[in-house]
Amino acid sequence: MKSAFKKLNVKRYSIDKGLLFAVTLCSVISSLLIFSISENGVLEKVGPTYWKTQLISMGMGIVVAVIISLFNYQKLVKLWFLYVPIALILVGLTFTALGYQRDGADDRAWLNLGFVQFQPSEVLKISFILSFGYHLSKDEENMNKPLHMLLLCIHGVIPIGLIALQGDYGTAIVFASIFAFMIISADISWKYLAAAPVVIGGMAAAAWFFLLSSFHKKRILILLNPGSDPEGMEYQQDLGLAAMQSGGVFGKGLFGETSDYISVPEIHNDFIFAYAGQVFGYVGSIGLIIILAYICLKVFADSRVAGDRLGRFMCMGAFGLLFSHCIMNIGMVLKVMPVIGVPLPFLSAGGTAMVSMYAVIGLVLSVYSHRARSYNVFYDANAK
Repeated sequence: MKSAFKKLNVKRYSIDKGLLFAVTLCSVISSLLIFSISENGVLEKVGPTYWKTQLISMGMGIVVAVIISLFNYQKLVKLWFLYVPIALILVGLTFTALGYQRDGADDRAWLNLGFVQFQPSEVLKISFILSFGYHLSKDEENMNKPLHMLLLCIHGVIPIGLIALQGDYGTAIVFASIFAFMIISADISWKYLAAAPVVIGGMAAAAWFFLLSSFHKKRILILLNPGSDPEGMEYQQDLGLAAMQSGGVFGKGLFGETSDYISVPEIHNDFIFAYAGQVFGYVGSIGLIIILAYICLKVFADSRVAGDRLGRFMCMGAFGLLFSHCIMNIGMVLKVMPVIGVPLPFLSAGGTAMVSMYAVIGLVLSVYSHRARSYNVFYDANAK
């Protein structure tokens, strides 16, 4: 067998075991946290269904990630004409009667198909990383020409604009982060980088005066004036901080008296980090941050060993997605960023988000496993 591999110049399938282990570890911790919330009765609406869904989603996610890693990403990007229209149509359906607004949310970003409820923006994230990476790899030599840069920007603005129209500004920022990290990793001219702060400032001003509602503006202004609305918009964040502080250095443990735990709205989802602080304490919270930082840095490192520019762009898109999710979610819990409804990767409750995050990791694993010009499962040796 070994001689056959040498004769054909075949390298065995390799996978980034460290990355896959880290995301799986996060998912296991997530299931334990949600099981603890359910068993301790911390939040009434969180029952056994939630942690069971989390476990099933983790299993499905691992399978999806491994399957995607087997496929050559150079072939996947060329199928953009299949998945991009599907993703855009699904997002478009949120503006019809099929779209709905979840309890406690201020955006209409979900689809209810009767047998399943999911957030189409998760599908759009994956298709955007693939399609924009392909666009960049094909046009990198000409990207600094004004018309070509305009087309790249239009490519980025379409998903950002659609998601912003849903009212899901947190996810719109995630798309902007994906776009920024991918385009900066290409051979972009310093002139565009120098102009970027002015453009971003102008867009922020336009959003403030013409897009954001008074409700969203107030969320931002509260950060500049802490204590101005303790019984209103600050209530959830103040509870989250109190929950984290109550955990002390080593935490209260996963299971104890119900009265020992502070209940925070969405503590199983957007505020899962606050519950982690309660049960694991300061030490455990730092440990979780280290694991998440390792995942982000591992994805960034994989971009450096990619076999081509396309692989590098895709990994940087995945890095932008994960990094922005972590920064915004943890910043929101620590009250240094506004409540913006962005889940913590591999930790917040939610089947759609869990599986889609694993799919993104699958793309990174595909880049890693195909980083050498070798035969592999579903790989064409003649591919250029």
